[in-house]
Amino acid sequence: MRMAIGTVAAMVLIASSAALAKPMHKMAHHAAFQLNATSWTFTDKNGDMQESIGPKGDYVTHSGAKHVDHGTAVMKGGKACFTSAMTKDGENCWTTKPTAIGATMATVNDKGDKLDVTRVKYTPPKM
Repeated sequence: MRMAIGTVAAMVLIASSAALAKPMHKMAHHAAFQLNATSWTFTDKNGDMQESIGPKGDYVTHSGAKHVDHGTAVMKGGKACFTSAMTKDGENCWTTKPTAIGATMATVNDKGDKLDVTRVKYTPPKM
């Protein structure tokens, strides 16, 4: 079963250096949360998981050496939304906030399920 960190799971604040140099009141847009090219760990009812989201939004979840899930991840309305290629559950969206490597974030999906996810050093997803 995939749990998105997002997991998304599940995540990093990206802002260009030019945007950071501008005063906040002059910024037209807030920096968007970026899920791509991140990796996360979490524990769910199936055990300890590691999930990596590639630069194009493809994710793979493993429990140890076992392949648990894979699919696509996108950001929608500030949430990390995951769609498994292995189930017919449809899209599963999780709350997000900027999370540094080594930090843990509490996330909640649209069904009310809660999950603590820890951002770890990025490792490219592998099947």
